[in-house]
Amino acid sequence: MQLVRRWPYSIAVGVSILVGIAAVIGSHAVGIPLKDPEGFLGPAYIRLPLLALMLSGVGVLIAAARRRGLKRLPQGISEVVKHEWTLRRTLYIMTGLATFYVSYVGYRNLKSVLPVYREGTLYDRDLLQIDRWFFGGTDPAVVLHAVLGTDLTAVILSSVYLAYLPLVPISLGVFLVLSRDMAVGAWYATTLCLNWVFGVVSYYVLPAVGPIYSRPDLYTDLTATKVSNLQQGLLDNRLEFLTSPATSEAIHGVAAFASLHVSVTFAAALFLNRTGHHIIVRTAGWVFFALTFLATLYFGWHYVVDNIAGMLIGWAALTVGARATGCTPERLRKLREEPVWQSPVEEPAREPATSGAVRG
Repeated sequence: MQLVRRWPYSIAVGVSILVGIAAVIGSHAVGIPLKDPEGFLGPAYIRLPLLALMLSGVGVLIAAARRRGLKRLPQGISEVVKHEWTLRRTLYIMTGLATFYVSYVGYRNLKSVLPVYREGTLYDRDLLQIDRWFFGGTDPAVVLHAVLGTDLTAVILSSVYLAYLPLVPISLGVFLVLSRDMAVGAWYATTLCLNWVFGVVSYYVLPAVGPIYSRPDLYTDLTATKVSNLQQGLLDNRLEFLTSPATSEAIHGVAAFASLHVSVTFAAALFLNRTGHHIIVRTAGWVFFALTFLATLYFGWHYVVDNIAGMLIGWAALTVGARATGCTPERLRKLREEPVWQSPVEEPAREPATSGAVRG
């Protein structure tokens, strides 16, 4: 625990190394090469450093403006970079990005080889029966589409669901770069790493493809959106991968239990709450989580049990992450008494005025 107190990234680094090794061994054992999943703004090893650089620039400008005002912004920038952007701070940010990247790539590759290791094993029929029990004997899709409609709601929820893709790396960059307490950024990075690990374990425990692929007939009335394009693209990748896992360039990305969209957004909303952000920010976090939860059922990505399990994973990841990084309730209470984002550093010491100086 002494190491954890000194370096809050100890657990995140350990987890990322383990999941990275598991991905290498798991892929090599079945003769499938590791792949780097591409996403928002290209491959993760490009978009994450770019995001960090952009947010670092924004953070420096904000701190410099608070320190010296807009008229003396260049002087403020020089002082902030000199006194605040230490080597330690830079290494913390780089470590947070690295642990996220390694954990995410490991997670995606372990998810990709899931059909090979769990060939022919799917629990969709059982999960669908539980869904019908929750909704009084009716499929959730039938109820939600009848109540919410299949046109405008589909467009709105599609935008919400897809916003998750860029918001995860963006939120990571924000908390790593702009948090005043560097352990808070480490807490969020550790939470994301644990989400990927807990999530991929759940995929292997209870393999499922989700309602949209097990009962596609329930979703034919929905207006075409970018979500439907994404679902078709994932299905095409799944079929291509299953045809020849060892030679396919596609990454298999279909897995229902548990929902990591729900786990990550739930963890993020809880994180905003516990770190004492403004009520508007906290409310936005909970609204985004609720709409994401709804969207996963509305579009047939997940079953109800998937989302419940996702909430449990999000809570567990955040709780373990807080303990691993030393973000105790006492520390967070002190943090809530001060501004959340990094504050200006103290003014450099000035020479004391000469006592008894003669006034001209």
